[in-house]
Amino acid sequence: MILLLDAHAVLWWLADDATLDPAARSAIAHPGNDVLVSAASIWEIEIKRALGKLVAPSGLVGAVEDAGFDILPITGPDAERAGTLPPHHQDPFGRMLVAQAVRIGAIVMSRDAAFLAYGVDVLRA
Repeated sequence: MILLLDAHAVLWWLADDATLDPAARSAIAHPGNDVLVSAASIWEIEIKRALGKLVAPSGLVGAVEDAGFDILPITGPDAERAGTLPPHHQDPFGRMLVAQAVRIGAIVMSRDAAFLAYGVDVLRA
């Protein structure tokens, strides 16, 4: 299974936060699953950190890699698809996750119900 973690799921995992759903925690830890973090989520986290809206580990890319997650780059086709998606999700970072999930056949791990409107598979974070 390919899991694409939304920003809050990444942060909850890295902080070992009990907010992360036990089924999500189990899926991330399962050695047979590929766990990905979009470059868009890293960008989103860093923007929100700079604005003082959240706390995240310094050296986020290193922390993500140390957790054993792969970073998913944004491609031109991802950008094109995200830009043409219906505005079910008002967050451009969320629309990018949809575009990437469709391209690679991933399950989005998130608490954000807006992903469901796009018909992508979602696992509750």
